[in-house]
Amino acid sequence: MRHCSVQVRGLLTRDELDRYNALIEVGSYLESQTRYDLAYTVQKEIDILILPAIERLKDKSRARDRATQEYLEAKERGDSFEDDEDED
Repeated sequence: MRHCSVQVRGLLTRDELDRYNALIEVGSYLESQTRYDLAYTVQKEIDILILPAIERLKDKSRARDRATQEYLEAKERGDSFEDDEDED
């Protein structure tokens, strides 16, 4: 079974995470029984299950990129930042 990344797992809701763990366990059992045909179906379910968490991760990344862009634009304009005041 292919696991999703730690970042994606961290953004799963409690219900999604419980279901993810159960599906991984079932899929691993099926693989140990060489039932790869059924394990494939379980893996597809996992892939569908984690899609919302992947979108949440993308949203966080976009928000971080926007904040960085705003910071750089403000810095170019010469705006003052709180960190600059601490250097006195």
